[in-house]
Amino acid sequence: MNTENEKLNIYADWNPWHGCTKISPGCKYCYVYRQDEMYGSSVASSVCRKTQAFNLPVKRKRDKSYKIPSGKIVFTCFTSDFLLKDADQWREECWQMMKERSDLLFYFFTKRIDRLEECLPADWGEGYDNVLIGCTVENQAMADYRLPIFLKLPIKHKSIIVSPIIERVDISEYLTDEIEEVAVGGESGVEARLCDFEWILFLREQCVAKDIPFRFHQTGARFVKDGKIYRIPRGYQLVQAAKANIDYKIGDYFMPEKYAKLSENIIRENSD
Repeated sequence: MNTENEKLNIYADWNPWHGCTKISPGCKYCYVYRQDEMYGSSVASSVCRKTQAFNLPVKRKRDKSYKIPSGKIVFTCFTSDFLLKDADQWREECWQMMKERSDLLFYFFTKRIDRLEECLPADWGEGYDNVLIGCTVENQAMADYRLPIFLKLPIKHKSIIVSPIIERVDISEYLTDEIEEVAVGGESGVEARLCDFEWILFLREQCVAKDIPFRFHQTGARFVKDGKIYRIPRGYQLVQAAKANIDYKIGDYFMPEKYAKLSENIIRENSD
């Protein structure tokens, strides 16, 4: 049995730039803005700037090995949006690093899926095998706008991220064989909007009906169950979601088993 630390050890983080502009209702209480305020950032959260970790995927240790070892699932650009227009001048270099590190799986979520086509590298083709893209939606309007665009795009690994969920959402018509995972979560922060457990169960029903992996990753700060509102401290939002025990076809690493197998295959190929 894997321990919690072993489960988390499959992941790495890479934030090549920081800062983002708000574009839709889900951005209203953005955690990046809250964290910047908490740590007293001297630069506005809406200002995009490169970080010192920009070239992390290709950085090496003294022994010449990569700082991020083979097989990791790399959460990419989680303090911004990978398709942010303000970062257009830097993205090509990031695509090149992703291609060079074909021994890693890069996973980014975006609210700007309508920009993907104009942001793709020339050799993208039907998609890079090692790039996983999640289309983020937060309400029905954003689902109905973004998901039809998402389904038409050439991407090898597609997931739908319903987070922060701020109303009941029906995505059943978009759950095609291309979708490899649906993840859902409530909103964190003092001003968080309500997350109703009934909305979560409704999404789960849709995924089970289409046999698509489903993950409930966090309750959010204001969680509604059986008509009662619960205030969930930040440190317990992941734990309480896990205790609900409603994930479907999710493996030991909190992701679809397919992604863990992709990671294991990468490690095996690079150790031969």
